[in-house]
Amino acid sequence: MTTPEIYTKDTLITALRNIRDRGWIQGTRPGNAGSIGNTLEDLLGIQENNLPLPNAAEWELKCQRLQTSSLTTLFHLEPSPTALKFVSNLFLPYYGWDHQEAGKKYPVTEKSFRQTISTKTRSDRGFKVVVDTEQEKILISFDALTVSPKHQAWLQQVDHAIGLGEINPQPYWGFDDFYHKAATKLHNCFFVGAMHKKINGIEHFHYTKILMLKNFSKPRLINAIESADILVDFDARTGHNHGTKFRFRNNRLSELYDDVTEL
Repeated sequence: MTTPEIYTKDTLITALRNIRDRGWIQGTRPGNAGSIGNTLEDLLGIQENNLPLPNAAEWELKCQRLQTSSLTTLFHLEPSPTALKFVSNLFLPYYGWDHQEAGKKYPVTEKSFRQTISTKTRSDRGFKVVVDTEQEKILISFDALTVSPKHQAWLQQVDHAIGLGEINPQPYWGFDDFYHKAATKLHNCFFVGAMHKKINGIEHFHYTKILMLKNFSKPRLINAIESADILVDFDARTGHNHGTKFRFRNNRLSELYDDVTEL
């Protein structure tokens, strides 16, 4: 059994710089979607999601492909008041639409409520994230006037079921609850960004960007919601709620911290 490496902050920084200076490195986990991070862990000689540093609970190692604007799931958090179970008791029965597998894989009554929404623009079904700084709430809003013409039949169903006014009561997340949930996921971290390409059909990585991120910031987190760098993702059907997710544009991660050091 190989003994895992033990690092101090300084020796980890040195190791990451050495990996950066090696240039293109062949991936060690071909065919694995997480190969970029797994390869870095293999190069460092550490176990997955286990950074052997003093006060390790306060630090994480995060790795990302630089040539992507994809979203990553930060965490799952249902809207408040949680006792109302908004997704199963409000969104699906009143605002849901026929699931594409209704009458096939699922019962004919199966409904879907799946969409990713932000503060920037309303979805084609009229939903939007609204940040209320006075009440310190992140709210979900509905505006029937902005629903796409292709969804008019669905809109009539909504009108018959609950009416076309604003959602009442509006689902929300309080700033404090939202921040505390995020803070459990976004510790201080070493962020490593890598370019990737195939050489002779084999994926290679060049770990070019190393950031040390400290002091996760509540104001910056709320600003990321307002600027649509964090989005709300509903993923539910009548038979199962996959959970309400907050998803983040990975290339903006450093903007959530007060103290950013490029190594």
